[in-house]
Parts: sequence; structure tokens; C-alpha cells
Amino acid sequence: MPRRTSKQLVSEANALVESLPPEEAARLVGNSDIQFVDIREPAEVAKSGLVAGAVNVPRGLLEFQIDPESPTHNAKLAAGSRLVLYCGSGARSALAAKSLKEMGVENVVHVPGGFSALKEAGALIASE
Repeated sequence: MPRRTSKQLVSEANALVESLPPEEAARLVGNSDIQFVDIREPAEVAKSGLVAGAVNVPRGLLEFQIDPESPTHNAKLAAGSRLVLYCGSGARSALAAKSLKEMGVENVVHVPGGFSALKEAGALIASE
């Protein structure tokens, strides 16, 4: 298989997953059918807070916490809610959404521009 750059991987992921514009995502904060998932590292969240009601699941743990058969399954990620993933800029969330799609999770989208775009769009921000 030919070597690909991280930029190529993100571009491929963006072509395969649904993007939710930050302005639209910001209007969904507080909706009971939506679960925002902040996949940034805890240190990033500690510095800036997170979207109100979001669950912080670092990127490296996401697949394990979404899997109901995993001992580290997170019930907040259970089927039923639409999962809205975001990171710092939108690259990690695109890759993560692609990975969840590959696991059979259909109700997942990501926010291009990440946390800063959500904050700029007026999303309610809470401390950790």
C-alpha cells in the first residue's frame, strides 16, 4: 500500500463522513437527542473548557469507549443519540468519525474547525 500523509488521511475521512457546520452544531447544544463528544486530550480541555453537556473521550480511547463489549464502554456513547465529534481543529474528529463509521456507528458527524469554531459560532462552553 502506498504511503499516505496525515493530510491525505484527513482528506479521505472528510470525503466519507458527514460534517456539521459549527453554526448548526452550536444550535444543537442542549438537545437531548445529541451527544457532543470532545475527543481532545484532557490537558486541552482543562485549558479551554468544553461544549456544555459534552463528554470528553480522548481520541486514543474513543473506539474502546464506544464498543458496548469493551470493559471501558461509556454509556453516554450508547446507540440512540446522534454523536457530534469535535477536536481542536477538525482533523482528529474527521478521522475519529471515519473510524466509528467503520465500527458500524451510523449516527456520527464531526464539526470542521473544531472547538474554536464552535466557540466562535456561539456554542455554550462549560468548564471541565
